[in-house]
Amino acid sequence: MAEDSTDRSITIDTHHHILPDFFWEATENDSAPVGGLAPLRWSKEASISFMDDAGIDIAIASLSTPGVHTGDDAKAWALARRCNDFLAELVQDRPDRFGGFACLPLPDVDASLDELAYAYDVLDLDGIVLFTNSNGVYLGDPVLEPVFEELERRKAVVFVHPNPSPDEVAHKLGLPDNLLDFPTDTNRAVAQMHFTNRFARTPNVKYIFSHAGGSIPYLAARFAIIDEMAFISGGDQRGTASDMFKRIYWDTALAASDPILRMLRDVAGLNQVLYGTDFPYLRRDLAVKSKHRLLDSSELNDSEQTTILGGNAARLLPRPVARFSP
Repeated sequence: MAEDSTDRSITIDTHHHILPDFFWEATENDSAPVGGLAPLRWSKEASISFMDDAGIDIAIASLSTPGVHTGDDAKAWALARRCNDFLAELVQDRPDRFGGFACLPLPDVDASLDELAYAYDVLDLDGIVLFTNSNGVYLGDPVLEPVFEELERRKAVVFVHPNPSPDEVAHKLGLPDNLLDFPTDTNRAVAQMHFTNRFARTPNVKYIFSHAGGSIPYLAARFAIIDEMAFISGGDQRGTASDMFKRIYWDTALAASDPILRMLRDVAGLNQVLYGTDFPYLRRDLAVKSKHRLLDSSELNDSEQTTILGGNAARLLPRPVARFSP
C-alpha cells in the first residue's frame, strides 16, 4: 500500500514569495523599495535552490507587499491577472514543489470578485493572499463585505501579509517599515477584523497571519480586557478574542524564537502554527537556517517540530501535499 503523503514527515513553507520582474517594475522603486529592503533577485530556479538547501519540500508561493493596487483600478486588475497567470504556470510547471495563493486587486471589490473566481475556477490555485490594508482600506472595512462573503462561501484559505500604514506619520521615524510598521499593521488588521465581527461572519475561512501575527500574541491580555469590558458592540456574536486566536493560523516567518513559540503555544496552541521563511526577503543564509531554528528549539519536542514544519500545513493545504513525491 502506498504511504499516505499526509503521514510523511514533510516541510512546507507557507510564507514564500515570488517576485517576477514585471511585478517589481510595476510596484517598486529600486532606490526606496516598499518596506525598506530590496530582496534578492528572484527566479523559479532560485526558489528551488533555496528550498533544496533549506530542506523544504513544498512552498506555497504568493506576492509580497505592496500587492498589485498602487492607485489605478485598471492597472491593478491587469497586474493581478498577469501575476496569477504567472503563479499558476509556476505551479503547473513544478506541481511537486509549489502551491499558490492568488492575489486580488483590492480595494476594487468588483474586480476582486472576478479575480477570485478566476483564481479558483480556472487556475485552480490553493487560496488567496490579502494585505492588511490596500490603499488605506483595512480588511475589516464594511466595503469589502462582498469579497469576504465569497471567501466564506468557498471556505477559502486566506494568507494575510502586512502592508505599510497609510498614515505618513508612521514613516517619519527614519526606520524601515519592516522593523515596526509591518507588525503594527498586522495588529491593526487583526483587531479591526475581530471587533467588527469580520472573523465571526467568516467562520469557515482559514486565516493565516504572517510573522506570528505581528505583536498580537503579546497583546492577548489587552484583547481580553477589551472583551471583558464589553464596550464595543457585537460581543455576543463575535465571542472572545481568546477563542478567535485558537481558530486562526500563525506563521513563523521572522518569528521562530523560543519566546514567541512559547507565546503561540499559550495563546493559540501549536496546532495553529505554520512554518514560513519570508524568502527572498530574509537574507538567504538566514532563511536557510530558519528550519534549524525550529529543530534546535528547546521549546518544542520532536512531534511539535514535525507538526509546525509541515503537519499543520498538510492538513490545511492537502492538494499540494498530494502532488508531492519525495
